Amino acid sequence: MTAPEGDWRLIREERRPGPMQMALDEVAAETASEGGPGTVRTYRWDPTCLTLGYGQDPETVDWDACERAGVDVTRRRTGGGGILHDAHGDIAYSIAVPAGDVPGKLLDAYHLLCEPILEAFDRLGIDADYVEEAVPELYHPACYLRELHPAHDVVAAGRKIAGNAQYRTRDAVVQHGSLSFSVDAEAHLDAFADPPVAPETFRERVVGIDELADIDREEAVRAVEESLAAWVEAGNGSDGVGSLDRDGSWTDAELDRASELVEARYRDDDWVRSRPGDRE
Repeated sequence: MTAPEGDWRLIREERRPGPMQMALDEVAAETASEGGPGTVRTYRWDPTCLTLGYGQDPETVDWDACERAGVDVTRRRTGGGGILHDAHGDIAYSIAVPAGDVPGKLLDAYHLLCEPILEAFDRLGIDADYVEEAVPELYHPACYLRELHPAHDVVAAGRKIAGNAQYRTRDAVVQHGSLSFSVDAEAHLDAFADPPVAPETFRERVVGIDELADIDREEAVRAVEESLAAWVEAGNGSDGVGSLDRDGSWTDAELDRASELVEARYRDDDWVRSRPGDRE
């Protein structure tokens, strides 16, 4: 499988706060649904950010600890548990594409959109693939410690190295995910309220790229970006239909729209600190 044919842009890694990164994923979906280019991108969290799953209980967060550590907290449009993303240890990506261009079945869509992520690990010399069978959860509120699922959890050396999630609007699909470059188990667990898991147990479940390959973070990011670009270009083929802007960027209108979404959702206390059904 390759990327759906069409016009795309690659937006290379940008450092932004988590609420803005989540807003930009939503904006990329709006652009794709309105006839604009599909988007593949990498991004970096600055400052460190805890993202909650869309329906996650806010009582599972240690809000005071996050504030003391200078950790942003926002909420994703995708489900699952919380993930602590730090600027060094986390490499994030997202793909936004018109809904009609990807399979309707969730598993098939995951396997299509995860293709460049698995290719990136291959470029890095890391033997990574979907977990072969479900692995029991250790702590439900933390995404990395939930049950490992063959549909979207990627493992290497028997430990989770990447997670992926999707959400759909009427006209677009967004898949985003994180590749673990370096694991800080203590910091991750500190963001949660009384997790019954020790850092040693966390490290037994999660592995970083830096443990498996002698590369720096910049090289790992380049591998992800080049894999995303190659995936798109393979889908466009050589018939002149479709294109990829390898130095893509956001329009001013998109950035303005993202800023609106940050205020309305991703940095709004009521939206972040409550479940969907509990919001005013």
